[in-house]
Amino acid sequence: MTLTHEQPDAVDVETETGRHHVLRRGGVEVVLALGDGLPEVLHWGPPLGAVDLDQLTLASRRQVSPSALDQPWPLTLLPNEHDGWEGRPGFSAHRAGRVAIPRWHSARVTGDDVRATVAAVAEGLRLSIDLRLDDAGVLRITPEIVNTGDDNLELSILEATMPVGDVAAGTLDFGGRWTRERSPQRSRILEGSRVRESRRGRTGHDAPMLLALGTSGFDSRAGEIWAVHFAWSADSVYRYDALPEARTIVGAGPLLRPGEVVLGPGARFRAPTSVFVWSDEGLDGVSDRFHRSLRAREHHPSTPRLVTLNTWEAVYFRHDLGRLRALADTAADIGVERFVLDDGWFRGRRNDRAGLGDWVVDTTIWPDGLHPLVEAVRAHGMQFGLWFEPEMVNVDSDLARRHPDWLLQDPEAGVRAWRHQYVLDVANPAVFDYLLESLSRLVAEYELDYIKWDQNRDLIEAVHGGRASVHRQTVAVYALLNEMRRRHPNLEIESCASGGARVDLGVLEHTDRVWASDTNDPIERLDIQRWTELLIPLELIGAHVGPPVTHTTGRETSLSLRIAVALFGSFGIEWDISECTTDELNQLRDGIAAYKRLRGLLHSGILAHPDGGDDGLRITTVTSQDAGRALVRIARIASSDRALPRLLQVPHLDPGAQYLVRTVPELPPPRRIEPTIPPWMEQGQLILTGAALVHHGIRLPLLGPGQALVLELQKVPTDTAHPLSARGN
Repeated sequence: MTLTHEQPDAVDVETETGRHHVLRRGGVEVVLALGDGLPEVLHWGPPLGAVDLDQLTLASRRQVSPSALDQPWPLTLLPNEHDGWEGRPGFSAHRAGRVAIPRWHSARVTGDDVRATVAAVAEGLRLSIDLRLDDAGVLRITPEIVNTGDDNLELSILEATMPVGDVAAGTLDFGGRWTRERSPQRSRILEGSRVRESRRGRTGHDAPMLLALGTSGFDSRAGEIWAVHFAWSADSVYRYDALPEARTIVGAGPLLRPGEVVLGPGARFRAPTSVFVWSDEGLDGVSDRFHRSLRAREHHPSTPRLVTLNTWEAVYFRHDLGRLRALADTAADIGVERFVLDDGWFRGRRNDRAGLGDWVVDTTIWPDGLHPLVEAVRAHGMQFGLWFEPEMVNVDSDLARRHPDWLLQDPEAGVRAWRHQYVLDVANPAVFDYLLESLSRLVAEYELDYIKWDQNRDLIEAVHGGRASVHRQTVAVYALLNEMRRRHPNLEIESCASGGARVDLGVLEHTDRVWASDTNDPIERLDIQRWTELLIPLELIGAHVGPPVTHTTGRETSLSLRIAVALFGSFGIEWDISECTTDELNQLRDGIAAYKRLRGLLHSGILAHPDGGDDGLRITTVTSQDAGRALVRIARIASSDRALPRLLQVPHLDPGAQYLVRTVPELPPPRRIEPTIPPWMEQGQLILTGAALVHHGIRLPLLGPGQALVLELQKVPTDTAHPLSARGN
């Protein structure tokens, strides 16, 4: 699958009343029908061919339902009570307690086959809905409302929605907690308006991430799916409405607290973007569209994702120049490319109870500043990065003592601390300027290559001037990130929020990768990363090798498993490797060498998750866009119910080509736990046609819990194929 980044020049075409507007791109088609009010979506799914759109409208038109409104009514892009819709509205507002039920009119649509802008007016209101369909078939919808009335308008709902197919029967979204983010949860579609609200002030460890509706039993490789992701890092609403007299719709939007958005005359509110994806190739088809869409962005990282060592689990708050130099020496020796000094370097920061907000180097620990460490790191040719938590403050800090009015929450009012910290009011211009100058000064002084930007608490009771301020705060944080990038265009920024509590496409417009979870336990990480990569490609997901015993779970795991899990991501290490054995260092050196050799494939290929037919097995494949190469990771988290493992089928290969199959040479197979291994592994390699690998498969060894195997497939010329592979192909 390849993408073109070039599109024809857009030509605005105004759609007349009673006509249609069609978006076509990336194997997806969206058909809008414009009537007396807002457009109705006739179709969102596969291309319909040379269909007569008037006939399609006739085929789609509803009749009058029993015991219902006397006339047929449209299900519009922004469903509302005036249309006849009795589910959750797409728009809701009031003026001094007087409800606003808009009668949209004068609607028009302008655009071309990849974009459409819907404009309409109602008494005291002007509406714009922007739709963009990209080369990957991903649809982005952004609504905006303008108050054209003479008094204030308080907004409570502005949510983008799309209809799904009548064959949809089940749902998937996610829950979770700290160190167990993105835990899948499924249900059948239930009648009524169903809403998931997040009120954490950030995306949250338990964020839905996306809401998918699909055909019965949809899974990684099969089923038709309609999904939505809300590209926003704060309070959100995910919803679906399955009413007996209407098509089922799915949607998302900002959760607005009472009084949070009040528009004066002439003021406007532009909602964050909702991202819609349709697939008839299961969840892997959904992720492929998301990944291709993200990789087509102009600002998507284009340089190799460097091997990063983060010092947190190596030293915690125990900073010492000699120890950190030794760590840097060892890191450089095994091939690390970037060294990141985590929490504990700034004034008063000997634990997590003090210092946040005082962004100056602690001279009691670093009398010469960080320069000696930075020089030692750079002498090895490594980049240097630093940890910050700009949005937060400890009460025990010079900043809080000087400016208690800069806090978004008031401790004196009994607002509860979280990890002994509170939130700074970043939307306050004085706070914004202080953070921008403090961080910029350090970036410039040490010529930082990388920032780990953390955020370690929910925004409970986030109030500015007596008004709920989550939305305002988030807009300000985005602006701060943008200004940092403008001032320092070569700076890379990682988004971390006590692990994976801010993983969304909103923050990824302003950062270069996300930290998926604070746990480096590879057993936990297999599922966390699997579901994170439903939305985000591997190159944007930080994945590190931790110590033998994980500090979040206490579980002991093999180094080979930890390397195999971290390989499928943006690879790094978070471990005191200065205390490693020679054998451990050699394994890490080999793992880093494998990552460097394979990251071009890992960070550009097509991701898939074949069903191993075994709840204890996790299989991930990455195939190059030209089907010339592939990687397969097989990891076992629990014992199998079978003595004879199933055959592994590898998707996305060229059926007519021959492939050499072998274990990744830098990552030897785990020790044997069965009397024999498959004969092809005894032989060392195998050559099969792509058709045989896709439809028949290869026998795997019987891995034990906590073991992993990584295979590499390479297309070879037919005349070099092993003679044994010719029979039966």
